[in-house]
Amino acid sequence: MSRVRRSPRNSIKDRPRRLRLLLRRQKSRIRLLAIVAAAGLLIGLPVLIRVVAPARNLVGMRERFGNLAALVGFRIDHVIIRGQHNTPAPLLDAALGVTDGDPTFGFSLSAARRRIESLAWVRSVVIERRLPGTIVVVLTERRPYALWQHDGHFSVIDRRGDTVAEHDVRAFRNLPLVVGPGAPVHAKSLIESLAHLPTIARRVAASVRVGERRWNLVLKDGTTVELPGGHATVALARLADLDAKYALLDRPLAVIDMRLADRLVVRPWPQQTTPSTNPSGQSG
Repeated sequence: MSRVRRSPRNSIKDRPRRLRLLLRRQKSRIRLLAIVAAAGLLIGLPVLIRVVAPARNLVGMRERFGNLAALVGFRIDHVIIRGQHNTPAPLLDAALGVTDGDPTFGFSLSAARRRIESLAWVRSVVIERRLPGTIVVVLTERRPYALWQHDGHFSVIDRRGDTVAEHDVRAFRNLPLVVGPGAPVHAKSLIESLAHLPTIARRVAASVRVGERRWNLVLKDGTTVELPGGHATVALARLADLDAKYALLDRPLAVIDMRLADRLVVRPWPQQTTPSTNPSGQSG
């Protein structure tokens, strides 16, 4: 029968080894280093995968890595959205494409950015991933600039003339109204000119693009101001000056023709005629 020899208690063999003593003393520091190393691996591995893996394999590898990281707590549990004013929330949520509990590293920032930037209201977007489970979305939206009436419909356009909304536009009814084909492209210069002439601008009900070459202003009292094709800003300044001197816009005039630089032609309302403020009325 074999026996196991035991050393007497408190003998030299019963003392902890030097390495074990060192590990005990450095336990908290080693734990911190392990956490940092794990975080570095989780952050750096996707970059390494992107460098060495073919593009066709990235999606599958991202999903596998994301699922692996999710096992240790890297799951999306919070989404922060900034800069959203007019972008419809359901469209933005669908474009972002995340749900509570999705793997943090399985979420593609670039794909989400492309989807969100395809939304009409969005000019640009920045998306960040904040570990362990927060996604931050910062939108820069297009600013509503004017309402465009065309073919019986109303749309909201931005300064460039791009359409940003075609439904539920009643909230923007106080924007300047432009009418007709080609109006969005040329609206910016006219609206900026009117902004410098508030006494004229506050009387304007609609600006009608005529023949895609010039503007008619339909005033709130029904008067039509016919502007020239190439020098609308000069004509508007002249109109403001005439109104200040002679109260021109307070007179019962159906048409104020400013298409000729050297003369002003006016046409009064016929007797028994009620002014109309229909913005679709055009003349050549």
